[in-house]
Amino acid sequence: MTLLRALIAALVLALPGAALAQNLFAPVATIDEMVVTEYELQQRIRFLQILNAPGANRRDALDALINDRIRLRETARAGLNVTEEGLQEALTEFAGRADLPLEEFVTALERSGVGRETFRDFVAANIAWRDYVRARYGGRVQITEDEIDRALAQTGSAGGIRVLISEIIMPAPPNQLAAVQARAEQISQVTTEAEFSSFARRFSATPSRSRGGRLNWLPASQLPPAVRGVLLGLAPGEVTPPFNLPNAIALFQLRGIEETSAPTPEFAAVEYAAYYINGGRTPEALAMAERIKARVDICDDLYGVAKGQPDSVLDRGALPPSEIPQDIAIELAKLDEGEVSTALTRANGQTLVFLMLCGRTAAINEDVGREDIARQLRQERLQGYSDTLVEQLRADSRIQIFE
Repeated sequence: MTLLRALIAALVLALPGAALAQNLFAPVATIDEMVVTEYELQQRIRFLQILNAPGANRRDALDALINDRIRLRETARAGLNVTEEGLQEALTEFAGRADLPLEEFVTALERSGVGRETFRDFVAANIAWRDYVRARYGGRVQITEDEIDRALAQTGSAGGIRVLISEIIMPAPPNQLAAVQARAEQISQVTTEAEFSSFARRFSATPSRSRGGRLNWLPASQLPPAVRGVLLGLAPGEVTPPFNLPNAIALFQLRGIEETSAPTPEFAAVEYAAYYINGGRTPEALAMAERIKARVDICDDLYGVAKGQPDSVLDRGALPPSEIPQDIAIELAKLDEGEVSTALTRANGQTLVFLMLCGRTAAINEDVGREDIARQLRQERLQGYSDTLVEQLRADSRIQIFE
């Protein structure tokens, strides 16, 4: 029995027989003229629970549904429609990852309380957006032979690549987004370390601001794919374009790049845990984070911290690097196993994220062809465009959340 089969069976046995809650179809969020209902939210949470995927809590699941609405509206405006044939192919491929035929997979979902349409909508939204991003930005992504050579050096047995970078991560709540975007564009044009460091000390919200944003050497393979793909195309002193994160904008300056004698592994998955603390970056919330930090050595210790609280306060999972939310991936890149970051917030700054790296699973390096490397680099660039566009579309939308 596969892991997913076992998870589905366990969840079916655990399902209560209670009736559906009242107001199941009441709105939990509106995005301009679009609505997300309580039923859709509960369905998304249950679906993610079955997959044992991160984000299986109200906060993150609602955020994902809002993004889905915005992405589907954009693809509809562009006249892009997913064909039934293409959708069936994608659904079958998804079910195949669990080693199940499509109908058996759907039946298992329905037995555990997840409707067929929930599964279809989830897959349809993703493939429609994938095709839209490829059509809109594919022509802009040109991978050079030098970039392929660097990537091969990183994945090959001859050695790896590490980078020396500085960071600026600026809070960008909706009412300040335009001003922060303008500042970010200004910073992206600087050409000296002194200028970048000055901006970091003035505007960055991370602990590195006291060092002018300077970070120590990092293996390039630990960075989020979209960030890594851009950085490896820069010369020392150059600054990345702004990266849009949830309620923040990030920029990075490349200060140095070098090959190492020891191979740097690619990672098949990164496991992390996020414990959510009410209060954002208030002194009380930060003090609580420090107390928790003193109590925990490994991710398993957080189960004791969260005991007796709603399941939504603790989110733990393992994801391929390309699927980790970009702001989380940036923080994880700086951490060793068992280390903690409290640089992130959620819910428009009202919730502090206690983020802990549980471990990294190295991928087995095979002989990689240049076409494979070019395809990977292309996907990383497209993901960066996708993330930026979604944040821009969110900023242009009127989003109201009902709690």
